[in-house]
Amino acid sequence: MQVSVAIDLALDRLFTYLVPVELTEKLLVGQLLRVPFGGRIVRGFAMSLKDDADVADGDERKFKLKPVMAIEDASPFFSPKLLELVKWIAGYTSSPIETTLKAALPAAVLKPTMKPKELLYVDARDDAGEDLTPQQQKLLAEIRRVGGGWMQQLVREFKTSPSTLRAMAEKGALEIAPRAQRRDPLAGRSVMPTRPLQLNDEQAAALKSVMKAVPVEGGAAADPRPVLLHGVTGSGKTEIYLQAIASVLETGRDAIVLVPEIALTPQTVRRFAGRFGEQVAVLHSALSDGERYDEWQRIRTGAARVVVGPRSAVFAPVRSLGLIVVDEEHDPSYKQGETPRYHARDVAVVRARLEGAAVVLGSATPSLESWRNAQTGKYALVSVKNRVTGRTLPAVHLVNMEEEAARTGHAPIFSAPLLDAIHLRLERGEQTILFLNRRGYSRVLECQSCGWTAQCPDCSVPYTYHQADRCLRCHVCGGWTHLPSECPDCKAGDFSYTGVGTQRAEAALKRCFAHARVLRMDADSTSRRFSHDDILSTFRAGKADVLLGTQMIAKGLDFPNVTLVGVLNADTSLNRPDPRASERTYQLLAQVSGRAGRAEKPGEVYLQTFSPDAPAIAAAASDRGFAAFAEDELAARREAYLPPFCRLSTLVFRATDEALASAWAELYAKSLAAWAAKFNSSHGAALFRVSESAEAPLAKAEGWFRYQVVIRAPSTKDIVKAVKWIEAERPAPKELRIAFDVDAIDLA
Repeated sequence: MQVSVAIDLALDRLFTYLVPVELTEKLLVGQLLRVPFGGRIVRGFAMSLKDDADVADGDERKFKLKPVMAIEDASPFFSPKLLELVKWIAGYTSSPIETTLKAALPAAVLKPTMKPKELLYVDARDDAGEDLTPQQQKLLAEIRRVGGGWMQQLVREFKTSPSTLRAMAEKGALEIAPRAQRRDPLAGRSVMPTRPLQLNDEQAAALKSVMKAVPVEGGAAADPRPVLLHGVTGSGKTEIYLQAIASVLETGRDAIVLVPEIALTPQTVRRFAGRFGEQVAVLHSALSDGERYDEWQRIRTGAARVVVGPRSAVFAPVRSLGLIVVDEEHDPSYKQGETPRYHARDVAVVRARLEGAAVVLGSATPSLESWRNAQTGKYALVSVKNRVTGRTLPAVHLVNMEEEAARTGHAPIFSAPLLDAIHLRLERGEQTILFLNRRGYSRVLECQSCGWTAQCPDCSVPYTYHQADRCLRCHVCGGWTHLPSECPDCKAGDFSYTGVGTQRAEAALKRCFAHARVLRMDADSTSRRFSHDDILSTFRAGKADVLLGTQMIAKGLDFPNVTLVGVLNADTSLNRPDPRASERTYQLLAQVSGRAGRAEKPGEVYLQTFSPDAPAIAAAASDRGFAAFAEDELAARREAYLPPFCRLSTLVFRATDEALASAWAELYAKSLAAWAAKFNSSHGAALFRVSESAEAPLAKAEGWFRYQVVIRAPSTKDIVKAVKWIEAERPAPKELRIAFDVDAIDLA
């Protein structure tokens, strides 16, 4: 027997090994193997098996193959269906198979030193033991009462010592043995059990439609299409997910729930753990290695049947997949930023198809790709148009900041209408959420005398001033420098701080409302473990009046006492060099607006903007709804030949030598243009379009100069075929890095 192995090196090819007779019955596809490679021993995954009889007799290679040395783990790391999924991702994204395999596993799982955590566990024997002292007899009764426990806990609880417990074990009263202890991500975090809620008519109809996509036992689903659950904010989509998962679990199958932000994970996990208890596992990058290892093993063994986490959780090794939920399916964080550049939403759809499972894509503001799929019938569309219990959507007010600037003589952080609204909430004891999608204190530090700006030497962006530690930080490479005492060009000491970040907004808010309790939630305030959960729990408990933050507070959060949302700069995402800028802006504004008025008290939203007439901002402030915005935006996309009416890919060329990056970008652009001319000629239309080479919007990052070519074509296969042709014709030098994003969601 022979086995194809993906070696743990980025070689993008499989290697064939002989399977020794003693391993023939043990070796399975998906296992981690130890094999010889060159002059060393490496690890790799078994990708496929082949009988010797299937190899031609004249093929001399079968007599030169090296044998597999050992099986690292008896249980496969990948099921055959998961392997098929990984192969699809590698092919679709044009990524090395080894890199794709690694992306599908938590790094902790592959660490040779990682093992289950074992502690001593104490059990009381049935017999009383011999020669116990009165004190030991009393202790034995207590241990029997609590049913045994970890030695450390018993020592603390009963104020005894390990030596006393060991002495009782020697007398036959106790049994002490090592036992694996789960490193629980929810340890010390309160989880309240919940019961299913009564669904309203719209929710019940939506649940019924979702269940049509779930295969029945021994048969197919009534409607196996992916389900796009379009429900306005506060419409009770999570309860629909919970009840759908409960039904799937009853059939013996498992579920995966994807959420876009780690900030949402604690809240979501609590809701699912409250309903499904120990059956819930959580996977995300904020866990320790030990926690990730234990959670992954619980899923692998079937101890956990509901998995919650961000995009990488789509690879969770559940034993029998029945349902995948992609919550906030429109969110760009589902897109992987490095190789393999997969989109978790699309991977979820493919995995569900491969495993005969249902997939639900939920959002109040769906991506235009998913919306288009629903309009054409590729997806089943389910709409929930009203909030639960008939609660109304918040009233949205546009504040023209040009008028505010003319009135005050400068551009204020807070407009007068927003300040009045915050003051009213403080008087009523209600809560406010303020959204500003820019962290730090000030975006640009500028010399008022000569115009010099503090710029990161390794990136083409200005430093951001952080007042908390009085330093300048680059939000691209993470580099920093001290705040200068004088301008390095003209030696003047007068600096202006241009632009507003969350730190500056927080300071201004505290000056306006000295007695207000303010919480700030951004990347700087959430670097500590559990900090996301702690901030949100504090706000939920009513121990703060205002929550100010970046996009991590814009979606998925549910606070009953929040009646006001203020967006301090609604234009931030609108000004990005991105064909999806209008869509992103609408989605972000609609999502953050949906945090207000989710309980009995009505809500209000104030959108501060310098562009009140921009279609996305005007749509977010109107009551026309998402469908009307999508119709207008899709018409504009069709006219401009942009997704979802084509596939958009980017090639980014990086080098420390700018001339090298520029030259190769130009070479690719010209070669692709020649390919496009032939393609379009054969199809009778300009369907394959290639931009000229140009500096990327982020022209330099971490010392690398960046140039970009943008490609649009009818299908990803057309683009991949063209790029691979150039790669074969012109192998790139080692000094150059080329990043190929086959389904780019923004421009680099």
